[in-house]
Amino acid sequence: MISKSLALKVLNASLETGGDYAELYIEQTDSENINLENGKVESFGSKRSYGAGIRIMQGLRYVYGYTSDLSAKSLLGLAVKLSASFSGERAITVSEIKKGKYKVINKIAAGDHLYEIPVEKKVAYLKECFEITKSVDPRLVRIQDNFLTTHRVFELYTAEGATATKFVNEEERGRLSIVAMALGENNDVQTAFNGPGACHGWSYFTKTLNYKERAKFAGEKAIGLLTAKDCPSGKYPVVIANGWGGVLFHEACGHPLEASATAKGLSVFSNSIGKPIASPIVSAWDDGTIPNEWGSNNIDSEGVPTHKNELIRDGICVGFMVDRFNGRRLGMAPNGTSRRESYRYAPTSRMSNTYIAPGKDDPADIIKDTKLGIYVANFGGGSVDPSTGQFNFSASEAYIIREGKICEMVKGCTLIGTGQEVLLNIDRVGNDLDLGQGNCGAGSGSVPVNVGQPTIRLKEITVGGSGGKLE
Repeated sequence: MISKSLALKVLNASLETGGDYAELYIEQTDSENINLENGKVESFGSKRSYGAGIRIMQGLRYVYGYTSDLSAKSLLGLAVKLSASFSGERAITVSEIKKGKYKVINKIAAGDHLYEIPVEKKVAYLKECFEITKSVDPRLVRIQDNFLTTHRVFELYTAEGATATKFVNEEERGRLSIVAMALGENNDVQTAFNGPGACHGWSYFTKTLNYKERAKFAGEKAIGLLTAKDCPSGKYPVVIANGWGGVLFHEACGHPLEASATAKGLSVFSNSIGKPIASPIVSAWDDGTIPNEWGSNNIDSEGVPTHKNELIRDGICVGFMVDRFNGRRLGMAPNGTSRRESYRYAPTSRMSNTYIAPGKDDPADIIKDTKLGIYVANFGGGSVDPSTGQFNFSASEAYIIREGKICEMVKGCTLIGTGQEVLLNIDRVGNDLDLGQGNCGAGSGSVPVNVGQPTIRLKEITVGGSGGKLE
């Protein structure tokens, strides 16, 4: 995207006033978004964005800036402006640039790239999804089908000595989204969503992914919610389904294990390395190396190869997700978890594919051994305070468990508690690990992540609802 000679000049201009690390990130992202409303193309758009970001560190301070002008004048001007934040003498002069190495995690065959597929094929695919959802029930009054494709290429130059390292990386992602809205009596509207995504080609979405079942499920879920009763309230055992159920762990426990929180003492787990924070049957990982998964990357936004990072082992906290800058605060090496939405954001520690590891229980036995409780099949929105671990999560799909069987659907179910409480109260862990796709927003923007877990049971947690006491 730029010449090595220009990159050298920008890095050295950045380090003029005593910085001990400089980073030049240059990115081009192409995206395509197709949206259908009740089977008709509502909108179609494609766009290209490009720009550069420069970050300079000096000890435990850093400064970051960005520009969409990639000319030499603009990049050098930004470097000089940012370096003025420091007032020391030059400590590093970069004299050469070497090529960085990493393993390619996400591979897509030639001819299968999403950006190579004609728009007409994607529209036909979405129309097929619409027809499947529509056929579920005439009370489905609004169905939205969307397909999003992103293709990103970035160059990254990092320097903390006389030799800088250059990385060139490519990322491609696609996501199918289905929203079904049902209209019941008294104008009651219920909504269901399904949104599978991956770092895969077109063949994944048309052959590997059971998109027909996904389209049908969205309609059935929306219709089921029309007759669901209000969820009871109180403290009960709660079984949480595999896959997207892991969003509770992601929010309530994953964010507090990011170095962006732990390094500043802003997390309930800041001083937890080597200490028990979960039930002994719980282990957890953040793994950016799973081939072709939604949250996977070849390298992170700082050029560090992605890792399979162990966070919790048999209930003991054994690691954090660590970026380069917060690693300085913690005295820990970066472990491939630094991410950013785009060149407009400085990178920081973020999750990729974060999950509770599978256990030994048969999921059917977990349900069978629960006499009375709540089964949460899916979550909607929620909030969490990393400094306290306090969370409030709404379940978009939940049921009553009676005598070891999943019974009637309920609506308005909310789980209330803390991350510490959740981890310590897990008393059953299934063997059916699955992952669910989403986008996580935090200090470095919105990034694609997988959440995941096997079926788990919380022996007791506060359930909010307006349906009275569970009987």
